[in-house]
Amino acid sequence: MSGRSGIDASRIREIQRALREQDLDGWLFFDHHQRDPLSYRILRFEPGRQVTRRWYYLIPSDGETLGLVHVIERSMLDDLPGPKLIYSSWNSQIEGLQKMLTGKRRVAMQYSPNCAIPYVSMVDGGTVELVRSLGVEVVSSADLVQRFEARWTQEGLNSHLEAGRRVDEIRRRAFRLVSERLEAGTSVDEWAVKRFILDAFESTGLETDHGPIVAVNENASNPHYEPTEEVRRPIRRGDVLLIDLWAKLRQPGSVYYDITWTGYCGAQPPGEVLQVFEIVREARDRAVQRVMDAVRTGEPLRGFQVDDVARRYIEQRGHGQHFPHRTGHSIGEDVRGAGANMDNLETHDERRIIPWTCFSIEPGIYLQDFGIRSEVNVFVGEREASVTGEIQERLLLI
Repeated sequence: MSGRSGIDASRIREIQRALREQDLDGWLFFDHHQRDPLSYRILRFEPGRQVTRRWYYLIPSDGETLGLVHVIERSMLDDLPGPKLIYSSWNSQIEGLQKMLTGKRRVAMQYSPNCAIPYVSMVDGGTVELVRSLGVEVVSSADLVQRFEARWTQEGLNSHLEAGRRVDEIRRRAFRLVSERLEAGTSVDEWAVKRFILDAFESTGLETDHGPIVAVNENASNPHYEPTEEVRRPIRRGDVLLIDLWAKLRQPGSVYYDITWTGYCGAQPPGEVLQVFEIVREARDRAVQRVMDAVRTGEPLRGFQVDDVARRYIEQRGHGQHFPHRTGHSIGEDVRGAGANMDNLETHDERRIIPWTCFSIEPGIYLQDFGIRSEVNVFVGEREASVTGEIQERLLLI
């Protein structure tokens, strides 16, 4: 959002074309206390002050945009085009909203039926009820959000690729640190490796919202485990070690790079560890290939279909119950972005995979004594899809 001063006429026209394609009469934006970051990013503006009163902004499928703001914060939407209605009382707010929506049958909002896509479900249930009470059908803006928020620019792609180069090097150095400590017989633990990675992020111009995950043995079977200074395990010979790290350039508009690699501390890993790694790697590669084939041939492909490919292979190998999360998530300025997720487990994500979006492919198998996950990022272009960084082909021997 940094540096943005309001949506321009060409973007509004583009949104209006999309609304007509979906047989929608408008896209109604709403916020209170900056609960919906999607609205600010899509409308390309920053509030000039704290948002303490509700505002509404309607982009109709045809015609002029219209805002509704509280009298105390009447300048809140001044950076956005179109006239603004003013309200003060509860009744005048409803009257203003009714005026905005006159003649509208169906409008999109940041709402997801049954909260199936929580990254889009930003509008509270009461506000949805209020709009519906005015005789207007509210539909999910999920496809619109993906089209106008999840798609990258060339600058975003460049930032991702540069972040990937730096993160891949830090990942190599982190595993090398463990190897050198084990070789020297000196101690090393999960927390020390986590601190090493975070310090490397800081020194190389990267930032992250949390993490990374550095997990040994059964800790690696917890997909969201993170060591702390108080809770950490030593890393020893004979251990399985999983490192999941994500970061982006420390500059406005940059997007994340997010990967997971797994290794074994020793020269001869147990057969079960090797077997599980090979299953996970093959599930990953099949899902990636499914995306590549669809993009190359122009076949419409939806998020749940990609999840099905990886999940079906893992189920066929007898580990379906050990794969408890989706195959992948959208990636953007937030590490979990607003585009289609590769998911037919936690949700049934029917959003189409569209050009200039990126997502992770990260199947995993989590057993009692160890877990294996392998994660890559897939960028979808106009006619081809590609993995944007290094790909782990073999279990690392540390």
